[in-house]
Amino acid sequence: MNFSSEVETLIRARYPILYIISSEELRVQQLVVDIAKKRQKKVFEWSYSTGIVPAGTSIQSQKNRNLATREPLAALDHVIEQVEPAIFVFKDFHPFLTKGNYAVTRKLKEIALHLKNSFKTIILVSPTLEIPTELEKEITVLNHPLPTRDDLSALLDRIIVEVKQIKQVKIELDDAGRERLLQAALGLTLGEAENVFAKIIVKTERLSGDGVSEVFAEKQQIIRKSGLLEYYATTEDFTQVGGLSVLKEWLTKRAVAFTSEARAFGLAAPKGILLLGVQGCGKSLCAKAVSNLWQLPLLRFDVGRMFGSYVGSSEENIRRAIAVAESIAPAILWVDEIDKAFAGAQGSGASDGGTTARVFGTFLTWLSEKNAAVFVVATANDISQLPPELLRKGRLDEIFFVDLPRIEERVEVFKIHLAKRGRDATAFDLARMALACEKFSGAEIEEAINSALYDAFDAHTHLTTEHILNALTQSVPLAKTMDEQINLLRRWSEGRARNASGP
Repeated sequence: MNFSSEVETLIRARYPILYIISSEELRVQQLVVDIAKKRQKKVFEWSYSTGIVPAGTSIQSQKNRNLATREPLAALDHVIEQVEPAIFVFKDFHPFLTKGNYAVTRKLKEIALHLKNSFKTIILVSPTLEIPTELEKEITVLNHPLPTRDDLSALLDRIIVEVKQIKQVKIELDDAGRERLLQAALGLTLGEAENVFAKIIVKTERLSGDGVSEVFAEKQQIIRKSGLLEYYATTEDFTQVGGLSVLKEWLTKRAVAFTSEARAFGLAAPKGILLLGVQGCGKSLCAKAVSNLWQLPLLRFDVGRMFGSYVGSSEENIRRAIAVAESIAPAILWVDEIDKAFAGAQGSGASDGGTTARVFGTFLTWLSEKNAAVFVVATANDISQLPPELLRKGRLDEIFFVDLPRIEERVEVFKIHLAKRGRDATAFDLARMALACEKFSGAEIEEAINSALYDAFDAHTHLTTEHILNALTQSVPLAKTMDEQINLLRRWSEGRARNASGP
C-alpha cells in the first residue's frame, strides 16, 4: 500500500487524528485535497498566522481569513461546529502540544472522541514529532516519504519544458546524465530539488549530468544544519590507494548498485563493510575513495557527538543522525574507529547507566533493518573491543582485513607518494626501497618520504633513493612494537574476514 492509499484508508476508517511528519506541507496538502475530492469532503487548513481557511487560500488573500480561529482552542471549537464532512490540516501545531498547554491537549482528546462518530478528520503536519502522553492512544503517526525517482523525473521534465523557451540555456541531458542527476537528487524534497536544478541552470546556463556536484552541495547544507554528521567533500580516489586489489574489485563491482538498471536486474543495494586491520594501511582513505568511485556524498559519523549530557538525549541524537543520513540517501556513512566508539557497550550498565549499550543497540537495529540506500563503511583496529553482535552476517555485507602492504604493494605506494610530490618514480630504485621497508604501513612510508624531502631540501640537492633509504632506517615501524597484536589480528581474520589484498 502506498502512502496516499494508507492515508485514504485511515480517513475512511474514521481515525480521528493523523500526525504526518514532513517538511513538505504543500505536497501533504495536495495529497489530502486529492483524497478529499474522491471522498467528496471539504478541506480546510490552519496555521497560527491565518487561522482556519479553505485549503489553498493564498497568503495575500484577506477575504477568507478567520482571524478569531488563530488561537488553537478557538480553531478546535470550529472543527466541532463544522457539520459537513471535512478534513482539517493543522500546520505546525506541535508547539501547542508540549507541556504547559494542557488545555489544548485536553480539548484535542475530547474532539478525538467526537470525530470517531463523524465524517471529519484532523491531520497535523509537522517536521518534528511532539505527542503528549495523554494523546498517544488517539493519534496515528505517519512518516511522509520523500519524493521518489518518478516524482523527481516529473519535476525535471517540467523544468526542461520551461527553460526550453530561454535561448541561452542549453539542455544537454542524455540518458546517462539524466540518471546521474536524478540519482544524486534522491533524498531531497521537491522544493530543494527544484532549487538546485535552477541553481545549475543559472550558474552554467545549461542543464547536464555534470551538475551532480551542485546537488551534493545542496545535501551538504542539510548535513550542516543537522549538526550531528560531518559532510566530507573528498578529492581522494582509488588511484591514491596502493594495493588492496580484492577490496577495490569488490567496491568497483558495486559502483552501479544504486542505478535503475541494477534495481530492474533485481540487485539489492549493498549494506556496508567493516575494514579491520593495522593502523595507517589505508582504511580511512578507502572510505573517502568510495565516495568518488560511486559519486555519492560521504558523511562522517562522529559517535562522540551523539553522547549528550541529558538522559535520553544520546539515543535521540543517534536516531536523528540516522534520519538525516537516510533523508539524503543514497549516501555513504563512514564510521571511523567503531571499536573505540562502542568500546564500553558490554560494560555500559555499570559505567554509564547503559547509555552506550542503548546507543549501540539502536545503531545495530538500524543496520539490520534499514531500507534506505545508506552504505556504511566502518573501520576498526582492535578486534578485542568489537562487540560480537556487529560481526554477524546480515548487518554488513563483508568484513575485510587490511594487512601491512606486501612488497609489490609497497612499490605501488612509493609510486603514488612520489608522483603526489611531483617526482618521477622511474628515477628511484623502487625495488630496493620496498625491500628496505618491510613491516612499514602506507602512512609510515609517506612519512619517510616527507622526512627525506626535508633532508634533501636542507642539503640543497635533489631527492634521491639514498635520502629515502636513510629516512627509512631511522624509522621504527609501529608493526615492530606491536608485533603480538598484529599477529593476533592476522590469526583472528583467517576464516572470519576476506584479505583486502587477496590470498
